[in-house]
Amino acid sequence: MITRDEAYELLKKYNKEDFHLHHGRMVEGAMRYFAKKLGYGEQEEYWAIVGLLHDIDFEMWPEEHCKKAPELLAEAGISEDMIHAIVAHGYGLCSDVAPEHEMEKVLFACDELTGLIGAAALMRPSKSCQDMELKSLKKKFKDKRFAAGCDRDVIIKGAEMLGWELDELLNETLEAMKTCEEVPEN
Repeated sequence: MITRDEAYELLKKYNKEDFHLHHGRMVEGAMRYFAKKLGYGEQEEYWAIVGLLHDIDFEMWPEEHCKKAPELLAEAGISEDMIHAIVAHGYGLCSDVAPEHEMEKVLFACDELTGLIGAAALMRPSKSCQDMELKSLKKKFKDKRFAAGCDRDVIIKGAEMLGWELDELLNETLEAMKTCEEVPEN
């Protein structure tokens, strides 16, 4: 399996903007949290690398998001199961690959939500999610004008895929973000 450092170098090969690199690290951290929380601790690194690489093709090929990724990942020697997991996060939007395993469903559910939480954090005086409460996040979630690019329907569908109440997904992803908000670049 690819190492975390190798995965980050691969991400940086196709992503130059700090925003995209930061998003990859936040999803990586959230996936680490969920792997441990859901009893997949022995697969934590795998979950994290899938989270880190999930948007590998988005910056350079936004119109081909989740379509260009398999080629880029295969060239780097990434396994077919990891490629499937990465492509499945775009199910229904830019991919017809459905999330099958719990890890894939978690990635599908929390990808958009990490963006929403990140945007909400920037609006806070602290510029952090450390002091954010579920009530505040729910208010931002309900305001369709706030972070309009974050697809609420995907988040809701993700919660349903996992068999979770929306509040549970919101709260757990917020807690996940609190554990990795200051993920170092390397």
